Amino acid sequence: MTKRQPGRVLRTITRIALIALVAGGAQLTLSGVAAADPPSSSWEAVRMCESSGNYSINTGNGYYGAYQFDLPTWQSVGGTGYPSEASPAEQDYRALYLYRMRGWQPWECAGMLGLADDGDGRSKVVPSYDDSAYIGGSGSPAPKPKPEPAPKPQPKPDEDSGAMPEWPGLVYAYGDCSPELRKFQLKMNDYGYDFEGTGCYYDETKEAVLDVQRANDIRDSGRLGPKTWKAGWEGEAPR
Repeated sequence: MTKRQPGRVLRTITRIALIALVAGGAQLTLSGVAAADPPSSSWEAVRMCESSGNYSINTGNGYYGAYQFDLPTWQSVGGTGYPSEASPAEQDYRALYLYRMRGWQPWECAGMLGLADDGDGRSKVVPSYDDSAYIGGSGSPAPKPKPEPAPKPQPKPDEDSGAMPEWPGLVYAYGDCSPELRKFQLKMNDYGYDFEGTGCYYDETKEAVLDVQRANDIRDSGRLGPKTWKAGWEGEAPR
């Protein structure tokens, strides 16, 4: 984490050694299947630079654990308690979570090591614990599974089968809006109307209601009640 604190001689020496290693041409390599999250070697380098790889470190400077979280940052990615008291797997997970929210920016050491954000850096995609399982060991992130094809939408019986849907129990009048009104509107399209199915009772809906009422000897009140509803499916065609 970004900070400037005295009394970190050992970690400063470690940082210098790591930076010299990178400058000398050594690479933090990614082995195995390519993936968007950083390889375990990058995480190991950050841990060594930040805390000498000590998951339980708490020196009293306000930064804790292998990744030197401060408490507000730890809590911002769902951490509870103190980072230094969390398991290594939990710290790895919260570190990946933070990386996906903000990239390498929170870690001073990442900048010193020359690490750059990749596909998942700042992606805002919340990881799973499986996603972070590789961090404490060797290897690469697990390849992301291909999404399963979306199931084909099934027709809604009330709208597509032609069967009369159950009366919703409300009498609709001008200005009302309801998903149930949409069913009536779409049914009216069978008789030559041109509803988009907004579910709102305005002039075109009123015209259709009156047409249904007049075609079926129902008092032409313009209100869509149970008799008019039933006539819309089972009565005489309004046109």
